Amino acid sequence: MTDCNGCPLDGAMVRRDFLRAAFAGALYVSGLGIRTDKAYPIPAANGAVIDKDESVIVARVDQRVFAFSLACPHQNTALRWDERNTRFQCPKHKSRYRPDGTFIEGRATRGLDRFAVRREADRLMVNFDLLYREDEHVAQWAQAFVSLADSGA
Repeated sequence: MTDCNGCPLDGAMVRRDFLRAAFAGALYVSGLGIRTDKAYPIPAANGAVIDKDESVIVARVDQRVFAFSLACPHQNTALRWDERNTRFQCPKHKSRYRPDGTFIEGRATRGLDRFAVRREADRLMVNFDLLYREDEHVAQWAQAFVSLADSGA
């Protein structure tokens, strides 16, 4: 994004964030409210579930559960879960990612974008208003998962 010469959009906001903020503002003004969280069942085993309607991937890796954006960080192509190799892969330029979203190889330059998550009983609550990029939100990205280690799940 080019420099806006003092514009409040400092280049950190991506198109998806802008549209979400604009939509949220329109709903707030109309008094309808907005749903920012969605509940998903915590996967019973390692693997990934893709919700195409919300463009989110819920993945369990041992005792951790993550929620990722379905879009590849390189050019926003929808990712696929490669069950045989237990990794995510972009079908367009072949970028590959570990099940925890860390970048392995390809044209992308960072890991998968992670949504903020929390646990409520046996559900993973995904906050669609908080999406962390590995290169811009280092601490938040590293902590954007739910640990199941203490729960016996």
